[in-house]
Amino acid sequence: MRRTAVISAALLFLIGCGEKPEAAKQDAKPPEKASPTGEVRLPVGSPQLQRIKVAVVQAARVPLDEVVAPGKIESNPNRISRVVMPVAGRVMRVMVAVGDAVVEGQPLLTIQSPEASTATSTYQQALARSGESKATFAKAEADLARVKDLYAGRAIAQKEVVSAEASLAQAKSAVEQAKAAQDESVRRLEILGVKPGDTNPMIQVRAPLAGKILELSVASGEYRNDTSAPLMTIADLSSVFMAADVPESQIRLVTRGETVKITLSAYPDEVFTGTVARIADVVDPQTRTIKVRAALSNAQGRLRPEMFGEIRHEETFRRVPVIPSSAIVQSDKRSVVYREKSTGVYEPVTITFGKQDGERVPVLTGLAEGDRIVIDGGMLLKGVQ
Repeated sequence: MRRTAVISAALLFLIGCGEKPEAAKQDAKPPEKASPTGEVRLPVGSPQLQRIKVAVVQAARVPLDEVVAPGKIESNPNRISRVVMPVAGRVMRVMVAVGDAVVEGQPLLTIQSPEASTATSTYQQALARSGESKATFAKAEADLARVKDLYAGRAIAQKEVVSAEASLAQAKSAVEQAKAAQDESVRRLEILGVKPGDTNPMIQVRAPLAGKILELSVASGEYRNDTSAPLMTIADLSSVFMAADVPESQIRLVTRGETVKITLSAYPDEVFTGTVARIADVVDPQTRTIKVRAALSNAQGRLRPEMFGEIRHEETFRRVPVIPSSAIVQSDKRSVVYREKSTGVYEPVTITFGKQDGERVPVLTGLAEGDRIVIDGGMLLKGVQ
């Protein structure tokens, strides 16, 4: 009797021990696949479910084609002037230095030259001839009036009147010629920057445009015969060009007048705006690129020639779903996003996407606006597949 009771108690103990592991297994409820398609189910209360973040897919207008090309800042060639010697002579004084800002008409240097003395002398001679011709013209007018009076009184013959009229015409022509010579001598003095009354004339070279002195290759005391070699270079940097080399395969996306975004290494957190002003007519045979120049304002003078950066131009816009890059999971050489079918139920969706813009990724196929997707924790779902 006692033996039977012991055996019964032992059997009850063994049965109870066998059931506990099964109960613990049921409480754990690990994630499981619901179908061969890769659908993943997480039971309510699963710790993994708490670590998964879901959001609704939004749509936005994004570019499908984009041109990105390296480039550098250049001076506007239409706003650059290379100052040369107007005549041979000695440079007496240089009034500017590299980096100086100048205004149009500002004196840059003075030159002592025989040309200045010659121009002054020529002006004085022209002035004297002009005075003589005017006096001759006045006398011819008076003579003609007197002759006409005598002819009216039949005191002289008509040929005397004709002769006086011819003399007046010649005197008038001489006045006009003297005036032209005087004007020409004045223009010469103006070109040389010399005043007519200077006894020791000095030629002043003035700035042809407003800008900054970029280069200077002359010093006081030098005598220069070469009137073609630049003495200094002045550039108006109030507007500059961003010159970029666009690949031949993408040049179709760029046209004159379009707006481009410009970023520079010197100012990494800023985006500048330019307008395509020029597109080269030839392709560089070495790089297979085409030079594109975009004009941009530089009123503050922060953009300097030779600064490096890139241009960015967006083309062919379309409204498509956009998702954060954190939602994309790479799986078996494909890009996957987990779409929520219901609470705790997720299905992997293969997508194709366009060029990423920051944290935003445009989705071309696979998702639709309004879908609920996993944007954080997708790797947890991939791990249980």
